[in-house]
Amino acid sequence: MGTDPLKEDGGLDGRQSDAEDLRLFQTAAHPCGYWPERSARDLVIDPRDPRLPRLYPRALEWGFRRSGDLVYRPQCQGCHACMAVRIAVARFSPDRSQRRCLQRNAGVDGRVLPAQRTDEHFALYRRYLGARHRHGGMDGHGAAEFDQFLIGAWSDSRFLELRDPASHHLLAVAVTDLTADAMSAVYTFYDPGHSHLGLGTLAVLRQIEWARREGRDHLYLGYWIAGHGKMDYKRRFSGLEGYDGSAWRTLHFDADGGLLPANEPVSLPVPGLRRLLKRST
Repeated sequence: MGTDPLKEDGGLDGRQSDAEDLRLFQTAAHPCGYWPERSARDLVIDPRDPRLPRLYPRALEWGFRRSGDLVYRPQCQGCHACMAVRIAVARFSPDRSQRRCLQRNAGVDGRVLPAQRTDEHFALYRRYLGARHRHGGMDGHGAAEFDQFLIGAWSDSRFLELRDPASHHLLAVAVTDLTADAMSAVYTFYDPGHSHLGLGTLAVLRQIEWARREGRDHLYLGYWIAGHGKMDYKRRFSGLEGYDGSAWRTLHFDADGGLLPANEPVSLPVPGLRRLLKRST
């Protein structure tokens, strides 16, 4: 890859001993998981790099995301629909709809557990995929795919369980990664028979509360895609920031949900990463 971009950015966690060449791989074209008629490609950090646990917080800041042991970001030719987004926890305030969701589910029990699959988790995951992603390629997942997709060998991950207070019925599981100053919402699956409760929204709201209690600055939500039925909900969370490829900026939307012109960045650019990405293509 040539010169080391991390040296200019303080290395991993500021340690120059970690400032060695970072290897990135670009995948072959594959069907897009969001727009079936399109093809997609991803940029993947070398999964064999032993520095991944230390690099992961910085990778999140660069717009990457974890899936199993892979840390990736979309790198599609001619398409820039996916924008990495995060919530600035201190600036979040629930809107009227989110307050109703919190009130409606005030009695729902939440507990944080190690990221370990149980039969109950897997059964809920299968019901969720069958209802929400039928014929989408994931509905055939078995236990091995569950572990490969959601549980990382090196990540500091937790399962946030949401349960009915009376029956103790498992309503939802929010897979969450922890870093020193942030959380990442990796994936949430919930009981499709209780979708009227707004469990997807509730999971994010509970993650925000969790992050606030522990003094973490951001909750990463993965990618926002304008106009996409399953991704557009993310714009409804206040304090939302988006990564434009060089810096994070506060996002503002018009009455129709359209993205307004970007304002001043809320974080410093990462010039080293831009050179690294150019060398990877």
